[in-house]
Amino acid sequence: MKEYIEERTIEVAQYIIDSKATVRAAAKKFGISKSTVHKDITERLLQINVALAHDVKLVLDENKAERHIRGGEATREKYRAKSA
Repeated sequence: MKEYIEERTIEVAQYIIDSKATVRAAAKKFGISKSTVHKDITERLLQINVALAHDVKLVLDENKAERHIRGGEATREKYRAKSA
């Protein structure tokens, strides 16, 4: 694996852990696709740093469990803004 990919993977992982960011937010922050973030985190990070991969997985699992709540809030705000 190329060195810049390893560095990016670690940076993205650390960002997700520190900010509890979603894959989408991390992709936007680093200017890469969601697919790239996902591949970095789920495949490449396991080869680089298993402990860091575990920590990131905990954050992503938490985000996944909460996504239906965020979606409902976004819909509520959308219709609230429409009626105002």
